[in-house]
Amino acid sequence: MRPFGTTIFAEMSALAARTGAVNLGQGFPDTDGPPEMLAAAAEALAGGANQYPPLAGIPVLRSAIAAHEQRFWALARDPDTEVAVTAGATEAIAAAILAICEPGDEVVCFEPYYDSYAASIALAGAVRRPVTLRPGPSGRYEFDPDELRAAFGGRTRLVLLNSPHNPTGKVFTGAELELVAGLCREYDVFAVTDEVYEHLVFPDAAAPHVPLAGLPGMLDRTLRISSAGKTFSCTGWKIGWATGPARLVSAMLRVKQFLTFVNGAPLQPAVAVALNLPDSYFTGFTAGMQDRRDRLVTGLTEAGLTVLPSEGTYFVTADIRPLGGADGVEFCRELPARSGVVAVPTQVFYDRQDAGRHLIRFAFCKRPEVIDEAVRRLRN
Repeated sequence: MRPFGTTIFAEMSALAARTGAVNLGQGFPDTDGPPEMLAAAAEALAGGANQYPPLAGIPVLRSAIAAHEQRFWALARDPDTEVAVTAGATEAIAAAILAICEPGDEVVCFEPYYDSYAASIALAGAVRRPVTLRPGPSGRYEFDPDELRAAFGGRTRLVLLNSPHNPTGKVFTGAELELVAGLCREYDVFAVTDEVYEHLVFPDAAAPHVPLAGLPGMLDRTLRISSAGKTFSCTGWKIGWATGPARLVSAMLRVKQFLTFVNGAPLQPAVAVALNLPDSYFTGFTAGMQDRRDRLVTGLTEAGLTVLPSEGTYFVTADIRPLGGADGVEFCRELPARSGVVAVPTQVFYDRQDAGRHLIRFAFCKRPEVIDEAVRRLRN
């Protein structure tokens, strides 16, 4: 792990605390989740649900996860053998990669990528094969199909796909997903999909969210990962999950038992309550986040940045070159002193850093008044 230092999120959040800047760097909300979920957690805590839960998670939560996947994505999973609760999506990703990959295996992934991906691949002794997302003519992030095909070979073991995608805000289209699925079938490889922003796709996206597991031939070769943190504004709870064929879930659990073993006993029944909330919660959550996105995009544009389309997630990326910026790390380290706002340089999420050197990421999962204050500072 020597190449992996302190994460950029820790560095920029510390900078925000030190300077009093508005922190639009790290993607955590500044409001609590639905009251029904919070009340259920308090009830479970007071009711004695404080000892080790089962390794795979408490049955009521596993059943709620399976029902949620059937309800929203028409994916049928057995809650007893095909669902596992984890310490957030980050643990699920690490356990999945460690369970599937042997040293020397290759993992195809799309850059820029969430920073835990590279670390988890390294821990498994596997090799990254990145495919670069670049802004196309419309500003929407795209990849070269030939580059994706060239990334596959005889050592390919796994495809790691994040959609909706952090940090770009891209939602992979049906045609793009079918290309990925076709290569998985052709090379007989597994897929791990990070779908923590499954309920954060905006109406103006080029495509709706479609789980890769739902495509032909993918249900039995895909581990699908999500979590409560983003959808229910409880990132500190670290309740995630993975669903997939029993053989992959079993392999992942054999790893997980030596990572955290179990976690969050009194929080698990509360997440089950949240997953069973009516559709109005999910549509209202998306609409509220879209309003925050639009507030921030307008402000960033008026401040002189070139803002790229955000189709989903908590994030929007912007090009710093119109303001004379050339290096995102340097720009973000200077931004708190210049304007009292913290952002994150996107280039740290690339292997090919030049592809993202001029891009920075802002998080809009904050209260409207916080976004308005950040915009005011940036305009000044």
